[in-house]
Amino acid sequence: MKRNLLVSVAMIALTSGAAQAQMKFPIGEDDTFNWASLEEFKAAHGDLSGQTLTVLGPWLGGDKDLFESVIPYFEDATGVDVQYSGSDSFEQQIVIDSEAGSPPDVAVFPQPGLAAGLAAKGQLKPLPDEVGQWITDNYAAGDSWKKLVTYAGPDGAEHVYAFPYKADVKSLVWYVPENFEDAGYEVPETLEDLRALTEQIAADGEKPWCIGLGSGGATGWPATDWVEDMMLRTNSPEDYDAWTTNELKFNDPKVVKAIDDFGWFAKNEDFVAGGVGSVAATDFRDSPKGLFESPPACYLHHAASFITTFFPEGTIVGEDADFFYMPAPADGSLGQPVVGGGTLFSVLTDNPAGPAFIEFLQTPLAHEIWMAQQGFLTPHTGVNPEAYTDETVKRMGDVLLNATTFRFDGSDLMPGAIGAGAFWTGMVDFVGGKSAQEVADQIQATWDTIK
Repeated sequence: MKRNLLVSVAMIALTSGAAQAQMKFPIGEDDTFNWASLEEFKAAHGDLSGQTLTVLGPWLGGDKDLFESVIPYFEDATGVDVQYSGSDSFEQQIVIDSEAGSPPDVAVFPQPGLAAGLAAKGQLKPLPDEVGQWITDNYAAGDSWKKLVTYAGPDGAEHVYAFPYKADVKSLVWYVPENFEDAGYEVPETLEDLRALTEQIAADGEKPWCIGLGSGGATGWPATDWVEDMMLRTNSPEDYDAWTTNELKFNDPKVVKAIDDFGWFAKNEDFVAGGVGSVAATDFRDSPKGLFESPPACYLHHAASFITTFFPEGTIVGEDADFFYMPAPADGSLGQPVVGGGTLFSVLTDNPAGPAFIEFLQTPLAHEIWMAQQGFLTPHTGVNPEAYTDETVKRMGDVLLNATTFRFDGSDLMPGAIGAGAFWTGMVDFVGGKSAQEVADQIQATWDTIK
């Protein structure tokens, strides 16, 4: 007994020492971080040494390194050895491993639909009821996030099966501040203001928007982000949810109107740089370049936070280029809706370290460590926003924290034949000349063939 105790103590010391050596920020040295939350977590779980936790996710390269920078704090607190594997074919690998009976202990899902499918097959473990309440209480628009991770199990009963960690924001419009200043334009605060600004720029003889839907075999997808934003700005969140499951048909007048609302911007020759004919032909990676031409080819560009990757080399975001929230209608009845994405953590085995890791992800520290580096946004209202080292990212975080409704990218929630097929091609047909009703009818016809 004494020998086993000594071995256990030695293992804790070894694991803790290795974890501390890998820490990006030494414990207790920077009061930007909520170290108390780590201590509280450690006290609640104590020794789990001897356990190995396997985690499979989609992160490779820099994202893999950033996620792995968070892991040592969990290892130090628990004694668990975490082994993360990233895969560029995660969506296929997790299904294969689960069906073969050899899943990882924890999986990181980039798509809720994939997690929901595995939950329905009984391959995910339901999380404790208190996790759902925690999400509601501690995330901005918490009910939205809870709904995102609540699925039906194999018996049809609904449970929380995943924990959302790391978010992305799509409801953004990009511009060049210097261009706005030179022309005397102001950042719009309502959707009506955005329309008025679009008309003003056109009246001044300039092109308001750069829009590009090109993306190889995925051409058309940028338009789905537009339509999703319009759906949440003209309809209730419940309508949006029903649309993603086809309870609200794709050719319902509400959806047709949202497509037409996108068309108001994209199908007017006076509003688009290069003309309407260039919209489908322009690659989305090239489409923001018009913002930076002299004179500017356009003044506005609708895109998610990742679009900065395709800005000209040397562009300083926050100075040379900036963004504003895609505004909501002035009457305020639909609040401040945000469309985005994110990753969801689920437990697939009975390894006790799995649920413990989910609880660790609830600590402010688990968010702040990544916030203090790059590429991380969180709706956690308990984190210290000063942990963001990039002011632009901090402002994106504010968009999330100010959201009254958060909804996941709708096309990602739809069956692949729709969200990654008919919806894409339908948007190309729409900007090519077909009416919103014609396109909505053809997308619905495809959905009607899905069993």
